[in-house]
Amino acid sequence: MTPPVVHVRDPLPGRREHEPVVFTVPRELDGDLWTARTADGEDVVCQVLRADAVAGETRLVAALSFAGETTLTLTGPVTDPEGGITELPAREADAFVRLDTGVFDLEMCVGTAQGTGASKWGLRHFAATAEGVDLLPSGDNAIGGFYGPFFTPENGLINPPEHTVVEIEVVERGPVQHHYRMHGTVPDGLLPELRGKRFTVDWVFTHGCPSFTRVYRVDHFRTVINGRSVTDKITVGDEFESGQGSVVFDRFAALGGTRYRSGDPYAGQLAEMVAETLATSTAGSETFARFRDALTGDIEAAHWDLYWRLFCSWEGALPEAEIRERLGRVRAASHVLADLPERHWQLDTEPVDVSAVAHETVFAGPAAKTVEYHSETGRTMVWWTSAPSGAFQIVQRPQSGWVNWGTNGENECPELPVGVVIKTAYGMFSDRWAEVADRLETSPVVSLR
Repeated sequence: MTPPVVHVRDPLPGRREHEPVVFTVPRELDGDLWTARTADGEDVVCQVLRADAVAGETRLVAALSFAGETTLTLTGPVTDPEGGITELPAREADAFVRLDTGVFDLEMCVGTAQGTGASKWGLRHFAATAEGVDLLPSGDNAIGGFYGPFFTPENGLINPPEHTVVEIEVVERGPVQHHYRMHGTVPDGLLPELRGKRFTVDWVFTHGCPSFTRVYRVDHFRTVINGRSVTDKITVGDEFESGQGSVVFDRFAALGGTRYRSGDPYAGQLAEMVAETLATSTAGSETFARFRDALTGDIEAAHWDLYWRLFCSWEGALPEAEIRERLGRVRAASHVLADLPERHWQLDTEPVDVSAVAHETVFAGPAAKTVEYHSETGRTMVWWTSAPSGAFQIVQRPQSGWVNWGTNGENECPELPVGVVIKTAYGMFSDRWAEVADRLETSPVVSLR
């Protein structure tokens, strides 16, 4: 049978580097790996995708570098190709896998459910191999956690990445592409409508590709957060760290201009309630006594976990009735402070220096293409979401070295629809990040001849 020819066309100008291209041929192929020849005569490896296989056809993925258009012609099976994604020795005790994708050195962890930053599931180490700088060197934070509507004052601050161990299913694993699916259940908090909710997170990494893809799915829910009805919207949070005195990213922007309000009244009210609770609470739990001994020093320079955990129903430091009462006062005061006339909206066509504003925090408006970068090094992270998030919380705090990209509005209100595709690119491209974002949005067009 004459081998089919796959035509690949880029709707955008410029060059793609190791772009994941998925195609289907109308017959079942033996083996897991095939070679294909491009229009330029280059041989590339194609990996057979086994998930959701359909009788009579075969889906494959190749990582293509090309400009404009090219073709792929299958030439035959291969058993031991050179190169590809490799696995490395793990750093963390709860690591599921550490990968060298040819672009990234990353470690995926299942979490330990101990309620600390170091117990989170997600990517707890992440570096570009060319740069050699781990954006999460301590392992006390993570890329890829999801928080709202569970990590909210209404629900008693349940933190899914810190309070849950996930199981990880290997969906695809080969030299071209790895696909992992996390499975977990969020622990119960204060709100009955949010109890027993299960979730999955799909992660896809492609050899040589400077981006990766993920999708979050959560059981259907409807609740009220920050006085607003929330149906099937979540907060996804990507954290980065550099140690006190610096930040890995010092600018934020949304494509087309950044609409935002600066400062975080809720965080200030929560910090004040920590001090009041330590001084006035009569809680007699051992957990409360332990937190009271630990909660000293500068809150701005400390790991934030030490503070919000005091009001977490999962921890049991305070009775649930006291948590509800104290966080109810925090929430009411935060509602007022967030919308005072003097807290005005701003529109910046230039990237925002987040560290220069109040609380080193901005709450930005709706966007699908956003960026954080470092103005001196050019280090850049770009996010594209297949549907816009209604809001973002961006933190760049030199006092603690903590940086955050979160899809939530004021008072932890989640704003990203469940099931949205998130593509994230990382590299040295601060001067052309919009071009990178456009390519994350627009995939090559694939057809079979």
